[in-house]
Order: sequence, then C-alpha cells, then structure tokens
Amino acid sequence: MHLVPPSPLAKRSLGLLLVALLLLTLTASCERTVPVHNGRFLAFGTLVDLSIIGVSRERAEEATRLLEQDFLHLHQEWHAWEEGTLTWVNRQLASGEPFEAPEVVLPMIELGRMLSVNSDHLFNPAIGKLVDLWGFHSSDPGGHRPPNPEQIARLVQANPRMTDIHSDGPTLRCDNPDVKLDFGAFGKGYGINRAIARLRDLGIDNAIVNAGGDLRAIGTRSGRPWRIAIRNPSGSGVLATIDLSGDESIFTSGDYERNFTHQGTRYHHIIDPRSGYPARGTRSVTVLHTDAAVADAAATALFIAGPERWHELAQRLCLRYVLLVAEDGVLHVNPAMERRIKLLVDNLEIRVSPPLVPVVGR
Repeated sequence: MHLVPPSPLAKRSLGLLLVALLLLTLTASCERTVPVHNGRFLAFGTLVDLSIIGVSRERAEEATRLLEQDFLHLHQEWHAWEEGTLTWVNRQLASGEPFEAPEVVLPMIELGRMLSVNSDHLFNPAIGKLVDLWGFHSSDPGGHRPPNPEQIARLVQANPRMTDIHSDGPTLRCDNPDVKLDFGAFGKGYGINRAIARLRDLGIDNAIVNAGGDLRAIGTRSGRPWRIAIRNPSGSGVLATIDLSGDESIFTSGDYERNFTHQGTRYHHIIDPRSGYPARGTRSVTVLHTDAAVADAAATALFIAGPERWHELAQRLCLRYVLLVAEDGVLHVNPAMERRIKLLVDNLEIRVSPPLVPVVGR
C-alpha cells in the first residue's frame, strides 16, 4: 500500500476514529502528569490510531514506527486484489495443485477455517470472488451496480468454503476452483493482535490500538478505564459507550461502512454466502472479546445471522458480549452486555436475550 491522500473510505474511518476517541480525550486534563502519546498512520485502507500511556516520548515514537511497519507489511502481504502474496496464493488454490504456502498466510488460513466452521460458514473468507463480483474489491465502491443474478447464482452454487482447502503442514491444496481468499473480515483484528503483542514485547502495558473504530485496549488510561463510543448505525452520533480495562477488543460490523446505491437501493459490503447478496435484517453488530481477530470475524458472522439467529451463533462462538441493531431499529443484547453499555439514545426498543451459554464441546 502506498501512502496517498485519504480515500473516501479513509475519510469515513477518520470520522469513526474521532467519535471513538472523543470520550477518551475528555479526561486528558486530569492526566497531565502521566505521559500520553498519540500516533496515527494509514494501513488496511483505514486510519490506525494509537494511544500509549506511561512511557517516554522516544519509546512511544519508536513503538509507533514499528507498528506502522508491521501493519503496512501485512497489508501488502494480505491484499486481496493488488499483486502480492495473497493474490499468488489464490492463483495456486485455483489450480488445484499442491503448493508450499508462505508462512505469512498459513496462520490466517488455519484461523479462518476454524472460525468459519464454528460460525456455520456464515463467516467465510473463501468468498473473495463474490466480493469481487459486487465491486467491493476497490478503494471506493461508489457508483457500482448489482452484478448479474446468474453470476451470483453460479458462485453460490459452487459453494466455496474454507474446508475446501486441505493442508499438510505448509502444503496446501484446494479442490474448489471458486475459492478465493479475502482476509478483509478479520485481517484488521489479526493485525491488531500482533500490534498488542509487539507493544507488550516493548514493555508497554497500557495502550489502545484503534483501526477505523475497531480496537483492542490493554491496561488502563492512567488508572481509568478506556471509555469507548459505539457508533449509531444511523450515521448520526453515538449510540452507547462502554468502559474497557485489562485486555479487551471491541469490533463492530455495520451496513454503513462500504456501500453503494443503485436505483434507490443501497447495497453494503457484508455478503451472505448463502444467497450471494448483501445480508439483510441487521444494521450493525458489536462484539467484545479478548481476541481481536475473533471479535472481528464474529461481528461479521452475527451480522449475517441477523436478529433471528445471532444468539444461537454467539453461543457456538463462545461469545460473552453482543449488541445487535436490527434494520427495524430494535436493539438485541445479551444480559452481560446490557449491564456494561451506557445507552446515549432515548426511546429505543430493547430486547434482552437469555444469557449466553457456550455450546458444550466448543
């Protein structure tokens, strides 16, 4: 990826960051005695924002530089449509012949397979051809139009899945030529996990890594919880806030992130692999988890599951905290999440689910 003037997507990401970090800055006047370093760079098509607490400016700047290098390297390796390691891997998968996979993609393939199976394949990184068909393999999908229904039907019938990829150590083989990997639905989460590991290796225990509003926070902000805003999926302001402390990730999938409008109908980027069309019934899903990659993937899977199936799927994925906003404006939330969020919008219909109990054996 080249550092270029921010695209429309990056500008929208900046708006998300400003909303997410607004509440964090409100307590800054009480923390003047504790060093706070903020850094920002562009990666994964979004703005990555860092806050590092309690270390010298020199250490914080060095950590920011190293994280920027890491993120840009992963972006180049995992880019789904610009020439790089992942595009090479996709060509080898389409050939059906065994090949030695580069080390940088193997953990993503293994993790993607596990999360896909556990989500009943609603989270499916193998549907890159469908994503491409819809025009979402571009920096800005505005102005696109829906694909030919026959093309969609053919790819749905082909049913590409992560389980079509067979591995023997680093050797991979795929028996479905319509598999095309796209790590966009959990790449940010995996990258954020790596960033947190890097910070800890550098002796930094209090920090937040925020990529376009999706983030992981460790420690505290000078003894105070990290207060995070959850965006209102209507696009206007903040729906709720939540405090994080210790080590937690919060990820949201929403229909407002990447979309285009054609003949008065808006089409978003979260494709339901069962239909081949953008998922319906949900506006946004927010998931808290200790693992950022799991939170990232789970938010997508539950968005597709929708108001009727989200609870079942959350239990399959062993989640503890979920908030779903349906297309009709109803908030669906499990009891543990309801206790943690502070709603900032009045007159909302809220449906509290039974407690989330992980499925035995998962």
